[in-house]
Amino acid sequence: MFKKVQIYKTDKYNMLNVEIQGKTLIVREINDQWGEECHTFVSRPEMLHWAENRFRPQDFVGREEELQAIMEAFRSV
Repeated sequence: MFKKVQIYKTDKYNMLNVEIQGKTLIVREINDQWGEECHTFVSRPEMLHWAENRFRPQDFVGREEELQAIMEAFRSV
């Protein structure tokens, strides 16, 4: 059985989940504009590097606590 961690979910069309499959981390990002994107990582530092580049502070001006919550969820994986 694979462990699934929910990073965020705003509705059934906008969510981001991480599946832990042994040593492999699979990030599934679903949004209403682009559909589903799947990213596969072999290490946790690689996934965190992607998350830091994907969720940049300049995109969350005025919503810093939302960015902090997302990054904390990634760090807890």
